[in-house]
Amino acid sequence: MSAPLRVLVSAGPTREFIDPVRFLSNPSTGKMGMAVCAAAVAAGHVVTLVLGPTHVAVPAGVQVIPVVSAAEMHDAVLAQFGACDVLVMTAAVADFRPATPATKKQHKAGAPLTLTMEPTADILMAAAARVQRQVLIGFAAETGAVLASAARKLREKHLDLIIANDVQYAEAGFGAARLRAWALWRDGAERDLGLADKTALATFIVAEAQRMAAARVPGI
Repeated sequence: MSAPLRVLVSAGPTREFIDPVRFLSNPSTGKMGMAVCAAAVAAGHVVTLVLGPTHVAVPAGVQVIPVVSAAEMHDAVLAQFGACDVLVMTAAVADFRPATPATKKQHKAGAPLTLTMEPTADILMAAAARVQRQVLIGFAAETGAVLASAARKLREKHLDLIIANDVQYAEAGFGAARLRAWALWRDGAERDLGLADKTALATFIVAEAQRMAAARVPGI
């Protein structure tokens, strides 16, 4: 086999706290990211995982950097990015967070609670601005206009490959063993992956990462 790749993976949800005991999050379990890690280790690569809060077991042989918030994930991914050959962002990162989290628990009152939200930093955009040789692979979890939304994300974030998935498809999506998935490449190629098992999809992603990295960095 050629030289092992240094693969950086993000997985799981983030938590954006409203007050010390309540937070906004999503149903991501991290299973897709764990599958990518397992496939990369099986292929002989060196894997670092930036992991949001989850109870899913991490595959053996993976270096784990635990994080909670989108800001923490942003900083951890960028701290590791310069040393990696491939970044695979499977994490379901919050797009917004409370602008001013309360320092004490907010008790129920008669008036409705109003939250002012602000956007979180875009991790893939930040990574793309620092690319030297790295292959960038992202995910687009969508509930409508799946391919159009994924194509826009692919273009705007300067990705090499994006996996689009319909999270409202029956028996697929967050927490399930399968995704209703499509692959879209930077050169405009697309492939319908059907109802894809996450383990098989992870093997496909790692194979594509190897192919693209080999074309970009002689000797890999």
